[in-house]
Amino acid sequence: MEEQIVNPTPSPKTKKIDSSLYIPISIVIAGAFMALALYFSLGTSTQVAVDKVEPKVAAPADTTSAIRKITPSDYIKGSLDAPIKIVTYSDFECPFCKRHHETMNALMDKYSKTGEVAWVFRQFPLDSLHPVKARSVAIASECVGEQGGNDSFWKFADRYFDLTLTNNRTDIDKVVPQILSEIAINKAKFDACVASDKYTEKIEADIANAMETGGRGTPWSIVVAANGKTFPINGAQPITEIERLITEARKAI
Repeated sequence: MEEQIVNPTPSPKTKKIDSSLYIPISIVIAGAFMALALYFSLGTSTQVAVDKVEPKVAAPADTTSAIRKITPSDYIKGSLDAPIKIVTYSDFECPFCKRHHETMNALMDKYSKTGEVAWVFRQFPLDSLHPVKARSVAIASECVGEQGGNDSFWKFADRYFDLTLTNNRTDIDKVVPQILSEIAINKAKFDACVASDKYTEKIEADIANAMETGGRGTPWSIVVAANGKTFPINGAQPITEIERLITEARKAI
């Protein structure tokens, strides 16, 4: 039968031989597959490793030179004629701004005799982190400056940072009137100034300039050398780091 030739029935002897070969043949085949799998696995791993190499990302451009010109309308601790100026964009409710403010006051005490360094304060309230209070105190400080001038502004700022609990926890309805009383600010005139909302545009301009110069958080400061070259200070740095940048500003030509 031809059909049986195509699919013959093996003899008992043939069955025995085939059965005995199943295991070793299976082992050989399995080993071959494992070797091939290992080979291709290594090749694939190498390719993946190469594919995952990331190109180097360029450092963000330094845009601190976009800082707004310092003028007599700024609040300045020290002389406008000082060859080196440090401009700080600050949030009255920021704990790191509180630390930076203390550091800068210590630095200004050190350099006050030489007149080499002046410190400029600009507003950078972070509404998303310190809603209502940071901006309210920024407005309050501007109204104090309007009534009492540069010295009163700095007295207010220094005292507020002394008293604030930071992170939107300060009872400004108690603390602000206390400071106004201490520095002899007329409360009625102050209240009228706050109600007028006249300093919103100025504060927004400070925030915009902080962002334009690269500020993404507070405190954000920029050292400005006599020739206009700028050096960023990101965050509340120790006094030694700020002095290092002052030294760099001295060398700027």
